[in-house]
Amino acid sequence: MGRIFEVRKSSMFARWDKMAKNFTRIGKEIVIAVKAGGSDPNGNAALRRCYQNARSVGMPKDRVEAAIKRAMGKEMVNYDEILYEGYGPHGIAILVETATDNSTRTVANVRMHFTKSGGSLGTSGSVAFTFNRMGEFKIKNSGLNVEDLELELIDYGLEEIGEDSEGNIVIRVPYQEFGHMAKALEEKKIEVVTAELTRIPMNATELDEEAAQDVFKLVDKLEQDEDVQKVYHNMK
Repeated sequence: MGRIFEVRKSSMFARWDKMAKNFTRIGKEIVIAVKAGGSDPNGNAALRRCYQNARSVGMPKDRVEAAIKRAMGKEMVNYDEILYEGYGPHGIAILVETATDNSTRTVANVRMHFTKSGGSLGTSGSVAFTFNRMGEFKIKNSGLNVEDLELELIDYGLEEIGEDSEGNIVIRVPYQEFGHMAKALEEKKIEVVTAELTRIPMNATELDEEAAQDVFKLVDKLEQDEDVQKVYHNMK
């Protein structure tokens, strides 16, 4: 009985940790969006995207509004968006997107995670070229026909379309077409669950289970870092 409780408690804390990390990540995205384009979501596409993504992870509306208010304050820190590149265990390419108010701290922590995991932090441009930067939209599949939707959206930069494990329709467009597609979906009143810029590896590397766990441990350590927003890898 006690063991079952411990497992459940561990699972519960893991969910809380993930939720807290998502809230922190989106809070930083809100600050960056407001600093760049103002506090009115009607005139700030990046901020509208933050609202969508906040809803998708259950972030309360009052927390979103509080983050916007803080971003408008004179004392609010500015975050620099820095991309770090490197190789993890077994030669897996890894990209780390960060938003930081102290780049010296961030690079030291990221380097430490790579080194302790048997990887190495690389120089700018050493890994990023092996990934395509794309816009990714997840849409609620409320009776939509994927083939019809593909034809409807192909003129707005659609490059890939499919479904995820939760039944959402996933749309991908080249990075430069992100705003074009976002506007099209909005005008067509298609409900968007999440809208994000992502990085897709051009070639994936397959590892056995034991080697894959080495990579997952590094990814987990990086994702737990307070300055890290997203981590990408080319492991299949």
